[in-house]
Amino acid sequence: MMIANPFIVVDNCKDEIKYYQGVFGGEIAILRKQGEEVLNADLHVEGGTLKFADTQVAKPVMKGDYVRVFLRIETEEAFQRIYGEFATGGIINSEAYEAPFNGLLAIVTDRNGVCWVLSYYRT
Repeated sequence: MMIANPFIVVDNCKDEIKYYQGVFGGEIAILRKQGEEVLNADLHVEGGTLKFADTQVAKPVMKGDYVRVFLRIETEEAFQRIYGEFATGGIINSEAYEAPFNGLLAIVTDRNGVCWVLSYYRT
């Protein structure tokens, strides 16, 4: 079995992990610190894990690093809330729209330059 986890690099991991917790909920696990600086942390949300690293340890080539995170969201309400949170201070690449799979789809780049493909599938 193979499990893939998004690995997100941000400036100021200590504050930005709290930002993402505000968007998704979940529990923060600090993996590595240097003094008061958080270098690596995980955000455990609904059985999944988002992995974070501070730019001072991950040293990305460019902000966002051309990685997109596909996120399947359980409810339409959660979809709208997350979409709104990321749109605030971010960039809407594709407005939320009715997708051909009987659901909603949107593409939003958040304030850290991370591009999220948000989806909600109706049952």
